[in-house]
Amino acid sequence: MKKLLIVVDYQVDFVDGALGFEGAELLEGPISAKIAEYRDRGDSVYFLFDTHHKNYADTLEGKNLPVAHCIEGTPGHELYGKVAESRIPSDPVFLKPTFGSVELFERLAQLQRTAESLGTQPFESIELVGLVSNICVLANAVIARTACPDTPIIVDAACTDSFDAKLNEETLDVLEGLQVSVINRA
Repeated sequence: MKKLLIVVDYQVDFVDGALGFEGAELLEGPISAKIAEYRDRGDSVYFLFDTHHKNYADTLEGKNLPVAHCIEGTPGHELYGKVAESRIPSDPVFLKPTFGSVELFERLAQLQRTAESLGTQPFESIELVGLVSNICVLANAVIARTACPDTPIIVDAACTDSFDAKLNEETLDVLEGLQVSVINRA
């Protein structure tokens, strides 16, 4: 049975762009290595992209709303560095306008239903890496847990981070409380 790796929002704007933060670039090597590990075993890799449109950026002007980021078609929307080089055209990509991906949930739920009809699980495990731990990684870990309730869900602490170290640690605690296995935690 295959394992699934979900790479969450490891995009230029979250690493060194509009919402980038010191240390995010350090995840490039570990995430790329993790992708290679999954590929070497013949496992599945999905990519999530935080995705906004030009009109989203226009609506932010003069309002107390988030910074314009990950605008489709801009360099900030692209995957960062070696992670971008690791994506292949056959990898499923899910574009999402907010924290959690509805399309990811639908895909996982469908795979869960099919697996149940065969008396199995859709994946041996589902692992999440990427940014930002306390926002999109958390949201999509909950989605994976909801869609595939009996599949082990894993978050690699060495492959995720936040702009706030305290929030990152608290998020890892919350994930463990949601029956997500947090590995490589310092």
